[in-house]
Amino acid sequence: MASPFTPPARSLGLRLDTLIRLRWLAVAGQTMALLVVYLLMAFPVPLAACLAPVALSVLLNIVLRARYPGATRLPDLTAGPLLAYDVLQLTALLYLTGGLSNPFAFLYLAPVMISATALSWRTTATLGAFVVFCAGAVGLFHWPLPWASVGAPVLPDLYLAGLWVALTVSVAFIGLHSWRVAEEARELADALAATELVLAREQHLSQLDGLAAAAAHELGTPLATIALVVKELEHSVPKNDPHAEDIALLRDQVKRCRDILQKLTSLGSGDAPFDRMPLRLLIEEVVEPHRDFGIEIAISLPEDPAGEPVLARNPGLIYGIGNLVENAVDFAAHRVDITGRWTPTHMELVVRDDGPGFAPEVSDRIGLPYVTSRARTPEDATGESGLGLGFFIAKTLLERSGANLKVENRAAPEHGATVRIIWPRSALDLEESETDLASNQRTMSPEVTKGV
Repeated sequence: MASPFTPPARSLGLRLDTLIRLRWLAVAGQTMALLVVYLLMAFPVPLAACLAPVALSVLLNIVLRARYPGATRLPDLTAGPLLAYDVLQLTALLYLTGGLSNPFAFLYLAPVMISATALSWRTTATLGAFVVFCAGAVGLFHWPLPWASVGAPVLPDLYLAGLWVALTVSVAFIGLHSWRVAEEARELADALAATELVLAREQHLSQLDGLAAAAAHELGTPLATIALVVKELEHSVPKNDPHAEDIALLRDQVKRCRDILQKLTSLGSGDAPFDRMPLRLLIEEVVEPHRDFGIEIAISLPEDPAGEPVLARNPGLIYGIGNLVENAVDFAAHRVDITGRWTPTHMELVVRDDGPGFAPEVSDRIGLPYVTSRARTPEDATGESGLGLGFFIAKTLLERSGANLKVENRAAPEHGATVRIIWPRSALDLEESETDLASNQRTMSPEVTKGV
């Protein structure tokens, strides 16, 4: 099923204020490390040369803070070069203090992690390659590592090469892992936003009947006045008067307006058949739009209606079940079976189809947003389509109503998917009581409502 919500670009940009604060933190840490090594440990650090790149970072932060608002979100084309500058600044410091033999060389990971959490994967990959290049360059060309004594240890070239390889692997692994985690968080945020959009749309549609009833009530009084005036004109004008025909037409149109307003009033009446309905009627309402697609839909419910659940007819419940039925019809080869059963403690609804079922590689991720690997037909088992964000929204809406969803493939030799929805009766009874309360409030007179 096509997703009703198109996610935005995955890169949301990096906030300038965040980048400036992180650079201030780096400046403070670098300055403190240099002073401790030079003053307390008495290592021969080229202090003036090392403080020059630190001062340049201070100047850059001041310029950025003065020229741009802190809330500005930097796109990849701007944030990428700024992070690349941080890599170059660290490279300059490492060049002056021993290259890869300096323990602080692993600070190369910081810009890559920042990029992975806020920028696109292309920018992160480019920055990671730049980090690897700079680390290799500073590993080959650098000043000696400052040391307190004359006989400073010299690390073997093989060990330095191993450090470069370890740094390269760390950049790739940590960058990819951070980007994947951030991407999943962005996907979840997009999916939740889509869910809220669906709920807002359905809620808006469900409120239109009340607005129509209110409008009909307000229009009723002036229309009654018009009808009274038309009736008096009809009695006062002779039948052979040239305006008699116009008055008769006006009377017919007034009657037509009354009929329309009567229909509008009935939409928001809050009658029980519209607020709650038995399970079998709710299933029929959900299934009806999908019967004309050449797929047989069989509904199986207990013949004895005793104890049959009466469900609140809310948009979230209808959309959630409807989405599961639509997916089943979309992927079924010939038939979809919908089975319902209930006990005093639980109600269960099972939707089965005879399609290809769920692909094994996504069976443990069904219900997450943007999982779209279910073949459309048994012959096209390698195709990718549907069952992504729409299924996530349906699952979220049904779980919000108190349901628990179980998704699995049918046991061999049968083929197809099975979606099992289980509600505790206590959750259904709560919805029913809430619907009764809302219905009673709608039917109260204005005077009673004011009293409440």
